[in-house]
Amino acid sequence: MRHFPRLNEYKVLAYRLFLAYMFYMIARFLFYFYNSNLIKVDSWTDLFPLAYHGLAFDTTTILYVNSLFILLSILPFTINQRKGYQVGLKILYFTTNLIAFSLNFIDFIYYRYSFNRSTRASMDIVENETNKAALFGSFLIHYWHVFVLFVGFSLLWMYLYGKQKVKSDKQKLSLKYFFASTVSLLLIVALCIGGIRGDFRKSTRPINVVDASRFVTDASQSDFVLNTPFAVIRTWNTNTFQKVQLVDQSTVDSLLVPIKHYKNNPKTKPNVVIFILESFGKEYISSFNKDEQIKGYKGYAPFVDSLAQHSLIFTKAYANGYKSIHGMSSVLSGIPSFKDAFTSSPYPKQKIESLVSVLKSEGYDTSFFHGAPNGSMGFLGFSNILGIDHYYGKNEYNNDQDFDGYWGIWDEPFFQYFNKTISAKKQPFMATLFSVSSHEPYIVPDQYKGKFPKGTNPMHQCVGYTDFALKQFFKAASKEPWFNNTIFVLVADHDNLIYYDKYYNDQYAHTVPILFYSPKFNYKGVNNEWAQQIDIYPTILDMMGYEKPFRSWGRSLISDTKVPPFVMRYSSDLYQMMSGNYICTFDGQKAVGFYKRNDYALKHNLIAHRNAEMNLLEKRCKAFLQDYMERIIDKKLTSKP
Repeated sequence: MRHFPRLNEYKVLAYRLFLAYMFYMIARFLFYFYNSNLIKVDSWTDLFPLAYHGLAFDTTTILYVNSLFILLSILPFTINQRKGYQVGLKILYFTTNLIAFSLNFIDFIYYRYSFNRSTRASMDIVENETNKAALFGSFLIHYWHVFVLFVGFSLLWMYLYGKQKVKSDKQKLSLKYFFASTVSLLLIVALCIGGIRGDFRKSTRPINVVDASRFVTDASQSDFVLNTPFAVIRTWNTNTFQKVQLVDQSTVDSLLVPIKHYKNNPKTKPNVVIFILESFGKEYISSFNKDEQIKGYKGYAPFVDSLAQHSLIFTKAYANGYKSIHGMSSVLSGIPSFKDAFTSSPYPKQKIESLVSVLKSEGYDTSFFHGAPNGSMGFLGFSNILGIDHYYGKNEYNNDQDFDGYWGIWDEPFFQYFNKTISAKKQPFMATLFSVSSHEPYIVPDQYKGKFPKGTNPMHQCVGYTDFALKQFFKAASKEPWFNNTIFVLVADHDNLIYYDKYYNDQYAHTVPILFYSPKFNYKGVNNEWAQQIDIYPTILDMMGYEKPFRSWGRSLISDTKVPPFVMRYSSDLYQMMSGNYICTFDGQKAVGFYKRNDYALKHNLIAHRNAEMNLLEKRCKAFLQDYMERIIDKKLTSKP
């Protein structure tokens, strides 16, 4: 040690960083244990090469999180060996590392809802919640085993940390000591920079979330390669909204038709009532699964099934995002969310032509109902951006006896409040309700315990309860004078817990029901063509005979002849456009895969056998993405020049 100053300190530093690697790897395998049904591997042995590739992402995270700790450990001074200084380093080490480490444990559970490692955008949702303490308490109670694992491994980490200590060799600050320490500092800093970037090559950019897909044979495996703090760090200040020039404007106008102008129906002014049902995925509803041929299938929404017999339903419909706020922007304003949510981007504060603005221009009263504390999920803020006249939340309901203790007012009483409130309005009106009860922690009111089938996962009885709340709403609303002159829409924001194997496939994981019901307008039947949330806005305007041009990336589901049925969404770090006989996966610049429409797991890439339909599908995908980015960034979300 006398020949090379501070060798013991560097060994101890390496040991402490090694502990971080070890516990990150433990967290990676625990993540797989909790989500093994969502991450497709043939055997456990396939995980080890994936885990090896994960070391690069662990390196970036560990060096980011420990950057200050590393710097303070290698400063060229003798104070580093003092006991008090080492105690301070230990506090810093575990404060930063355990916060980052905990993010992995949160994703043990949250991943089964988002199907992606959590990112910076995931934290935006939590920021809008006023009942964070209650939600955190609920998480600890229902997933106590995750908390126990986190505490246990944290204590083990602390114990192992103390096994190697910096020894004081009582060296004085000499020129030799300072020079050797400075050289070591510069070398370690250089190594850290390379580790954070992923390599030392000038030609490559720093590794990012998408790079995890380079090592996988199935898209879900990339989430095993990654760790959650890496995904959060890499998306902290990113802005994926960037203009692209992929096709000429005439191609956009001909293939995408971003400005719609329908003249298919006589002009009317029906009331519009939209239910955006929390987590109410297609999987749970029998009427949407009749042709799926799922052995032993059972649904849990009998009222929706009965309503579907008198409605127009779309059985191959998709969410245009994967979070609740994505559902609101997709359904009401026809703006999908891809890698990052539009509502979390720098661009939502602009004039947006939407179902809200169009109906307001026609003299409609507009309102939004959500039984959670006002501001939850960012709904209140986006309602204000859209110009919704009235927002009704937990504050306006003003009766905490009906509060579920976690998210908001139970669906049944809030749905009745919804009916009572809109029944007092002057017609025509547009009213949207976003439900809350069909959600974790998967409970129903005490008086209904045992009333609804518990099914095969905790979500099923919640679906039954919300379905019952819908039944009670329609029973009461059908007696009101406005009822017959109303278009009702039912759609989910996204899906939730999965039971049937078919729904684990990529092309089923984000399917939602879309249902149109109206006592006055004769829209009935089952449609098995491609459909999506952003189609709801133009469909309603077409139904009511709206005569003016309007901006919409979606299409009317009842009579659009210019734009064929399609879906545009984002999954597994790739854009996906589905139309006709094929599914195109797109990296933002070019197609990287083509699959048959019934290749649910996207297993057989046909890109080596491209045909004219595939080429046209890629061009449509380019047109969509180009126009989407340009209109959002240049604030051209209206039909006006």
